[in-house]
Amino acid sequence: MTPSPPLTRPVRPPASRPREHPRLVVVGNPANRRVAYFRDAVRRAGLPEARVEPWLDVLRGGARFHAGETVRLESPGEDPDVDRILRGTDDPTRVEGTGRWYAEFTAATARLARSVGEAGAELVDDPAEAAVLFDKRLSHARLSEALVPVPLSPTSGADAPPVRGWADVRASMAATGLRRVFVKLAHGSSASGVLAVETNGAGRVQATTSVERAPDGRLFNSLRVRRYTTEREVAAVVDALAPDGLHIERWLPKAVQGGRAADLRVVVIDGRATHAVVRTSRSPMTNLHLGGARGDLGAVRAAVSAAGGRWSDALDVCERAAGAFPGMRCVGVDLLPAVGWRRFAVGEVNAFGDLLPGLTGLPGSGAEGLDTYAAQVAALLRDSPSRTAGSRTAGNRTTGNRTADPTHATSPTDPTRATSPTSPTGSTRTTRTTRTTGTSPTP
Repeated sequence: MTPSPPLTRPVRPPASRPREHPRLVVVGNPANRRVAYFRDAVRRAGLPEARVEPWLDVLRGGARFHAGETVRLESPGEDPDVDRILRGTDDPTRVEGTGRWYAEFTAATARLARSVGEAGAELVDDPAEAAVLFDKRLSHARLSEALVPVPLSPTSGADAPPVRGWADVRASMAATGLRRVFVKLAHGSSASGVLAVETNGAGRVQATTSVERAPDGRLFNSLRVRRYTTEREVAAVVDALAPDGLHIERWLPKAVQGGRAADLRVVVIDGRATHAVVRTSRSPMTNLHLGGARGDLGAVRAAVSAAGGRWSDALDVCERAAGAFPGMRCVGVDLLPAVGWRRFAVGEVNAFGDLLPGLTGLPGSGAEGLDTYAAQVAALLRDSPSRTAGSRTAGNRTTGNRTADPTHATSPTDPTRATSPTSPTGSTRTTRTTRTTGTSPTP
């Protein structure tokens, strides 16, 4: 008699564990449109509502985070109470105060990073990298070291001599042989405090800027670009800006579209150029809130091709620029096309450069049909060991069908290369008839 098999319980395959969605937190100003765009993108992705931790709570020491949360930093712009703490002024249209803004912002984000880490949560971006991005002198040096083509600058790097006023600007221009330069607030954004300065052989000086100088000497951001036509006027503005820190760089002639100077804002997410917008203007500043207009991206691609270049090379420059800041998952790169559309340089890399409402991703970018916020949410959902800031490195990076080669830069004799002779976040919200706040980056 054959023995019966022992009674056993049927073996069932283990139930698959549901994929755990990230619990997202956005540090921002609750009424800010950037926060609204991000939260909308989170909802559209079918994720739980993103919790908002107000910047005011962060600055006052009351922010709280929890284990397992993923924390995203948004711009602290467009909130008068936050601006008052960061810049120490009750008038958000004032230009002055960016030096204090930078000190307060970097200290606050460093404290925030410690709080997030102690709670067992994770920051999307590295505040130390943001601190470099918000100092044009440091970020310019970082780009130059990464062999990214940038305009020549005598103030690049931590060891560059400080610019104490107009006399230093004049001396720097003479020493470098530059007759046309941009003088920028080291910690400014949205063209706040930017002067496009030019001189002629006879020594005449003039500057184009959005800075409005009041009779009492105070400086205000204006929606109207104006021109100061005497050296005395230019010197007065520069001397007033200098205590906040200044950066000088060569004013590169730009390519033209429809009779207007053109540049591009290119968003790079996880090393990949995903979105691009063309900005055109009749003034040296192409910012849309200063009268700039969106150009035709298709026409740009056609112009690059007609000139014998490749659009992919332009995107590679942007991806290499983003790769110089491996702790940032998303940046906005200001790409400057040279006359003729054959060569490109990087003007700036922006920590909060993704405010491009309604713009969907580039063909072949992996972000087709997604706006910049939806693309970032999709990136957060991707399971990839390379997505953590600590594992991303600048250098050779394969990005889809393109390989960003750090040696593919302009030649050492190219005038767009940066060499040193010695070896905040902005809103376009109008608060007065012609003035605008200037503390967070916008395209």
